[in-house]
Amino acid sequence: MMAPTVRPTLSQPLSPHLQIYRWTWTMLMSVLHRITGTALYGGTALVAIWLLALASGPAAYGWVAWFFGSWIGRLVLFAYTWVLLHHMLGGLRHFVWDAGLGFEKAQRMGLARLTLIGSLGLTVIVWALALILR
Repeated sequence: MMAPTVRPTLSQPLSPHLQIYRWTWTMLMSVLHRITGTALYGGTALVAIWLLALASGPAAYGWVAWFFGSWIGRLVLFAYTWVLLHHMLGGLRHFVWDAGLGFEKAQRMGLARLTLIGSLGLTVIVWALALILR
C-alpha cells in the first residue's frame, strides 16, 4: 500500500528559500566567502593585464599605470585588496574549523565578525602603509 500524498498548504513553502531565514553573521560570511572567491578571478585577470602591459613595453604599461592611478582604478584596487584579505581570513576561519575548534555559537559568531571587521581593518592598514611608503 502506498503512503498518502501530503499536499502543502499556502503557509508551507515547497522548499526552503532565503526569504524565510533570518540572516546571521555566519550566513553572511558564507555568502561573502563565495562572492569574494569568485571576485578573485577578476583580480587575477587584473594582475595578468598588469603583467602583460609590463612585458609589452612603455606605451602599454603607461596606459595601465594611468588607469590604476585614476580614482576608479584605485577604487578597483582597494576593493580587490578587501576581497583578497576577506577571502584569506575566511579561509583561516575554515582552517580553525578543520582543526575541530570554534564550533560553539559564541565562537562561530566571533569568528564571523572577526572575519569582516579584520578584513576591513587590514585593508585600511595596507592602503595607509602603501600611501605612506609611496
